[in-house]
Amino acid sequence: MPSYSLTVDKFLEHAAKWWGQREVVSAQAGGTDHIGYAALRDRSNCLSGALRSLGLHPGDRVGTLGWNTRHHFEMYYATMGAGFVCHTLNPRYTVEHLAAIINEAGDRALAVTSSLATFLDALLPLCPTIEHVVVMDGELPGDSSAQEWTARSWLLETLLDQRGTPVAWGEFDEEVPAGLCYTSGTTGPPKGVLYTHRGNYLHTLRVLQADAIALTDRDVVLAAVPMFHANGWGLPFAVPAVGAKLVLPGRHADGASLAALLRDEKVTVAVGVHTLWLGVIDHLGAVGGELPDLERILIGGSSCPETLIRRMEERLGVRIQTSWGMTELYPTGTMASPARRSLGNQTSGRPVMGVDIRLTDADGKTLSRQRGVTGHLRIKGASVIDRYYRSDVDVLDDDGYFETGDLASIDEDGNLAIRGRSKDLIKSGGEWINPSEIEDIVGQHAAVSLVAVIGRADEKWGERPVLVVEPRGGMALESAELLAWLKGKVADWWIPDRVELVSAMPLAATGKIDKLRLRSTFGGIDLDDENPDC
Repeated sequence: MPSYSLTVDKFLEHAAKWWGQREVVSAQAGGTDHIGYAALRDRSNCLSGALRSLGLHPGDRVGTLGWNTRHHFEMYYATMGAGFVCHTLNPRYTVEHLAAIINEAGDRALAVTSSLATFLDALLPLCPTIEHVVVMDGELPGDSSAQEWTARSWLLETLLDQRGTPVAWGEFDEEVPAGLCYTSGTTGPPKGVLYTHRGNYLHTLRVLQADAIALTDRDVVLAAVPMFHANGWGLPFAVPAVGAKLVLPGRHADGASLAALLRDEKVTVAVGVHTLWLGVIDHLGAVGGELPDLERILIGGSSCPETLIRRMEERLGVRIQTSWGMTELYPTGTMASPARRSLGNQTSGRPVMGVDIRLTDADGKTLSRQRGVTGHLRIKGASVIDRYYRSDVDVLDDDGYFETGDLASIDEDGNLAIRGRSKDLIKSGGEWINPSEIEDIVGQHAAVSLVAVIGRADEKWGERPVLVVEPRGGMALESAELLAWLKGKVADWWIPDRVELVSAMPLAATGKIDKLRLRSTFGGIDLDDENPDC
């Protein structure tokens, strides 16, 4: 057999050749932008040549600071196809946080959306490695002309017009880096994960399985997962790989904006964290309307309350697929089958072909019994991290498994259920309390929208749990009512000593509940001490 390198450019090449007129749709001010895969491939390929003309070489890191847009999608393939490393940056981070990540990565160029270009005045003086700036859409800010960085900046369209040149994609080994993404920092200092072409390619084949995302060319996919978070859960590769229509929401992910895209573009599969779909349901509840084409919603990122799953299924008439993954896994680990999710089952599905999981004790010893017990979750596979970026320490154990930091159980059918983060466990009076179990119970209350449990230092017991709840919009809720709800469902000494009702739960940049922020606000923990890089 001839050699055939598994490089990600082949996904867009395939879409351009066989589904050239299928669209990538991007929300923007005043409407939507539409382009076919064939035209997008040609633009992206010429953009590779333009980036080369700036003096970039294979292996150089190109940072991207943008939302889910067509231009960001073009930059994905322009960088990766030419052998550069696409370093997706989270625009919700602080300038100092972004600068620390850019400097560690050694980014030589930065592609930024025009709405975020105001960051650059403060950011670029802190980033000496950045030699070129590409504004992916729109114009430079009107007050930026006096800034030093404008002398080394290009508008993307100008760069394409003046320097765009077709290049041969994929002329490198499949093991070279394709992308760089940093962990969210919700549980500790962010760490870089370097994705290879081979790893991305194998991950794409994995998630396209019939018991995973199971996309086909008849689907219209709304990718509401940020493209700057863990490769957008692999959707920028998986969707063109099957010739499905791709819908990108831009910077606005509120309920009204998402509902309009779902309806107008006849979306069949929507993907994102559950907090997004809560906004869609609340919007439809306020103004009415239906989403008749929507068939499935794939959720992940954090545990979804059972009441919200029921609300989504009943209000939208869709199937809900739960999943579990991490930045370190490219990111998918397990996924519920699109055909077999049963109401009331809060598992994250089975491992898809290509990964294996096991449960261990706290010391890493494999549990003799793997089903029906809770243990520390480890995972192994071709798309699993070996070591963090710029680290010389392997993170795999002797059997090649990665310690995820999650507590989990596996039921008799092989479905994984995440039982919380091991570092989130609360030690009270020498015994462990699992916040996840309390959160699952409180989340079933009809008046609860979002819930989190954190530990607070206690002079007598060491730590005691604090319950933080965002009530469902317009519904009254009392602390005593929540504590009574827990009575008899957990041990009495597990019941929190304090309840904090908040108008809006703090969310991290990835849409997960920001427990670091909650610990800082309600747990007596200094945020800078717990996560010095944030």
